[in-house]
Amino acid sequence: MKQREEVKMRDFKYSGNCTSISKAKKGLESGNISILFLFISTLFSPYFNLFQKVHTKNKGLMLKIISILFLSISTIFQAEAQTLEDYLEIAVENNPALQSSFKVYQASLEKPNQVALDNPQLNIGVFTRPMELLMGNQRAEASVMQMFPWFGMLKTQKDEATLMAEAKYEEFRQQRNLLLYQVKETYFQLQQLQNTIDITASNLEILKSLERLAIIRYQGGNTAEAVSSVTSAVRRPSRGAQQGSSDDGMGMGGASAGSSASMGQSSRSASAMSGMGSGSGSGKLTDVLRLQVQIKALESDLQQLEVDKRPLLVRFNQLLGRGKNETVKIESQLDSKKELGWEVAMLEQILETNPMLLMLEKEGLAYQKQGEMAKLEGKPMVGLGLNYMVFSFRPESGMVGHADDMYYMPAGMGNNMVMPMATVTLPIYRKKYKAMANESKLYWQANERQKEDLQRNLEAEFEKILASIKDADRKIILLEEQIGLTEQTLELSVTAYATEGSSFEEILNIQRELLDFRLNLLNTKIEREIQFARVETLVGV
Repeated sequence: MKQREEVKMRDFKYSGNCTSISKAKKGLESGNISILFLFISTLFSPYFNLFQKVHTKNKGLMLKIISILFLSISTIFQAEAQTLEDYLEIAVENNPALQSSFKVYQASLEKPNQVALDNPQLNIGVFTRPMELLMGNQRAEASVMQMFPWFGMLKTQKDEATLMAEAKYEEFRQQRNLLLYQVKETYFQLQQLQNTIDITASNLEILKSLERLAIIRYQGGNTAEAVSSVTSAVRRPSRGAQQGSSDDGMGMGGASAGSSASMGQSSRSASAMSGMGSGSGSGKLTDVLRLQVQIKALESDLQQLEVDKRPLLVRFNQLLGRGKNETVKIESQLDSKKELGWEVAMLEQILETNPMLLMLEKEGLAYQKQGEMAKLEGKPMVGLGLNYMVFSFRPESGMVGHADDMYYMPAGMGNNMVMPMATVTLPIYRKKYKAMANESKLYWQANERQKEDLQRNLEAEFEKILASIKDADRKIILLEEQIGLTEQTLELSVTAYATEGSSFEEILNIQRELLDFRLNLLNTKIEREIQFARVETLVGV
């Protein structure tokens, strides 16, 4: 049981992907200090020569220095470069609800240790007046009795308690899987929101470039540079992709600051146009005004997206068991490497390792043990004991053959006596035991039906998720092609507008389509990641 508990405690830690720091730690534990020199020298190159001298003179001191540096570096990296895997580990270690579930499992591990023989019974009696017996005057009496159940009863009870504890562990695994899924889902939602902000900001840049183009056409200037600016903005779909991972703290910087700057620029453009009079170019003032309306709408949308980020950040930190104002690092990249081709093997693995299925399986085995216990309880119980009687010496009284004496009592030696005892219970009322056996059998049958129903639900759920993933893959390919074609169409339309004065309404429609395609692509990728997270939840960690 202790070994099983140690294994379960090790399973409590979420096994994520190894980071560079963990690799460095393994190198330290294995004594490969030279690798750590290279790692540390890249961070602290001015002190590398000093470390090498100390290492040559005193290797033990050098090992202590590296250990201290490793702890400092790992703390820095934990604060600055946390990935989704890191957040999953933090959630498993700190989430209060999951810790509560694990404590319940630990409590169930104590049940098998409670299976033991009934306490022996000790009876002591003292006579207030000695009882005169032939062997002497009896002063006191003490007896002890130990009851023993039928053969195999204790082992069956311990097996039943162990199976129930294992069922509690599978219940804990299920709660852990649900927690990990919630962390992943919230993380992907934050990722989706951040990338939506980036795409919206990119679309805002396109609109501002179009605004400059419309102003130049209205003024009758050279539109070549403005067309090039629009083309560059179209080809730059996301600022987040250029910046790498973004810092999504509780502040309202980033896109909101850019929105304020763009609002100021729009105001300056409007004031510049107000001084242009009727203009002499081939453009229309209405084109510029319509663009400014859309620019202000997008600026408002960016501000609202920043506001919408706050509840998700609080929810994410709550799942991790941290303070609500803790900073969260969100990776902006969505390049998933998960590929299909594992459908059959994955379904088999789900039916083998799903926590709920394993929990029902353990409960079914426990119900079978309860049926065995009911049969064993219908067997007799045997009790063995000893009875110890305390006697004292009694002198002879009366005279043999004397007519006046009413009785004659010979002398008692006063020797104490020990009497072995045995007792057997007679379980003659069989109705109770039959009812107990039937109860466990019905529970077991209900458990089998429940397990069968869960298997079918898991198969149906897996097929549904698989269909969603395949649909997402198809949509991703389609949307990527549509985005490429729409970008080309927008560039050609902008060129035609700058040179030939074609319809500006067509440009706005194409621009809106491009924004919709990019947002749909983002949402589809996020939904695909969430579906993969659901598959991992069905499999179980």
